[in-house]
Amino acid sequence: MPSQSIENRIASVIETPQLDLSVVVPIYNEAESIEPLVEAIANAVQKTRLSYEIICVDDGSSDGSTQVLTNLARRRIDLKAVILRRNYGQTPAMAAGFESARGKVIVTLDGDLQNDPTDIPMLLAKLNEGYDLVSGWRKNRQDAALTRLLPSKIANIIIARVTGVKLHDYGCSLKAYRSELVADMNLYGELHRFLPALAYIEGARITEVPVRHHARRFGQSKYGLGRTIRVVMDLLTVYFMKKFLTRPMHVFGLGGVISLATGIAMGLYLTIIKLFFNQNIGDRPLLILAVLLIITGVNLFCFGLVTELLMRTYHESQRRPIYRIRDVFGKQ
Repeated sequence: MPSQSIENRIASVIETPQLDLSVVVPIYNEAESIEPLVEAIANAVQKTRLSYEIICVDDGSSDGSTQVLTNLARRRIDLKAVILRRNYGQTPAMAAGFESARGKVIVTLDGDLQNDPTDIPMLLAKLNEGYDLVSGWRKNRQDAALTRLLPSKIANIIIARVTGVKLHDYGCSLKAYRSELVADMNLYGELHRFLPALAYIEGARITEVPVRHHARRFGQSKYGLGRTIRVVMDLLTVYFMKKFLTRPMHVFGLGGVISLATGIAMGLYLTIIKLFFNQNIGDRPLLILAVLLIITGVNLFCFGLVTELLMRTYHESQRRPIYRIRDVFGKQ
């Protein structure tokens, strides 16, 4: 099927009515959980009397989840099934759900029935208190203590310190967002777990509420200790975005200046002792270090200039502002 033109996409967006709520659920090999999960979500949301949709994103499942999901979507008018071509990972699956969502508010949760859909109205009520993002906190988490709870607790402490967003549970998928906030965030890698930190960068008001958590009823967990390295790399990315997204020269340029100045100082010292004290400097490790520092300083400074140009291109090409306005008061 040929891809839609930009004009057709814009027209479809204009013609599509906005809903009050979109519930986005990434699905990967959860065939037994899909039907009871969709039913539980619908029952919980219908009590709020809000217009809603449920978007289940099949992330390349191989256990029959795709067929279950497509059959269910044909029977239910409140369900949209988004089928990805292969397994991309939870972050791309969530991004696909966000792209398809029409709700003013977007709620996300896992597809394994461990998150409780009956907590959705509580998250919405908290969001209506003036927050932009409400994150769930699995206070009584029903997972293995050694392989899941301990690594998660350590990770949450580290992430909170690095990002500056004080949450107990970054890994909980049960969250509620305002749609305009999600529109400002681009997801890559494993960044779905850092959504509160990315929202904080955009100036969002964030809070956390305790939510229920159930033991897994079907299948096996898709998470393991092997994801630790990827999470650490993404954490460094988020830290850089938080500190230096609009001013990368401040980190690379500063490092370059320090390295260059130190190398020059060492070189001057060696020159003085050579010229005035007639000492041999050719076999001194300090000479090699001075040359290395000077070269490193020049490289860092040049890298900072290149990064600065890339960041300017990034912001200008996407028409991405370097600030966000929350409210404007007074006469126009």
